[in-house]
Amino acid sequence: MANIKSAKKRAKQAVVRNLRNNSQRSQLRTAVKKVLKALESNDAAGAQEAFNVAQPILDRFSARGLIHRNKAARHKSRLSARIKALKAA
Repeated sequence: MANIKSAKKRAKQAVVRNLRNNSQRSQLRTAVKKVLKALESNDAAGAQEAFNVAQPILDRFSARGLIHRNKAARHKSRLSARIKALKAA
């Protein structure tokens, strides 16, 4: 356990940040899963709506450093490609 005052503060901050990060990461995964679920049920309109919700979440959390910006770009690219393919079919 930390003995120095600043180390104690850092330990408390780490706990708070860890909780926030876990919550936001869960929110991100849920948003992506909603798009995937709509894609699996061949619902192009529902997938597009879910993607429109998920896209700013991906952007926001990548800007904050929760996930890497390339990972966010990869998710957006792959999801939009699948939505486009579903609309074309």
